[in-house]
Amino acid sequence: MDEARTGGEADDPARLIDARIAALGDWRGARLAGIRHWIRQADPEIAEAVKWRKPSNAMLGVPVWERAGILCTGETYRAYLKLTFAKGAALSDPSGLFNAGLDGGTRRAIDIRETDAVDEAAFKALIRAAVAHNLSRTRG
Repeated sequence: MDEARTGGEADDPARLIDARIAALGDWRGARLAGIRHWIRQADPEIAEAVKWRKPSNAMLGVPVWERAGILCTGETYRAYLKLTFAKGAALSDPSGLFNAGLDGGTRRAIDIRETDAVDEAAFKALIRAAVAHNLSRTRG
């Protein structure tokens, strides 16, 4: 059986995300690694997870960042990365980072192509806003 499906260290989210990044082997992996670094810097209490592991993604799954619920996911496609914010419609985005899913009732996304620049400070602010939103929903 594939070690990634048997449990233990192979199921460690950080290792799975490392494997996902390495498997990309191109600009998408480098960019996803940079985004991951920014997420960690924005809030060190954010947890990493990997969800939706299935044969169609070589059992590597989708990186997910959580704190009091899902903050965002990091999906990879042939020509771009998609960072989907689970509650993006509820977040203020003064820098206009969201450029996909703008008509959705709940989610918003940032599609990043190879030559796209992403404002680091604005992205970290968006992550912090997502954390604040999730935490506000857990207080009774």
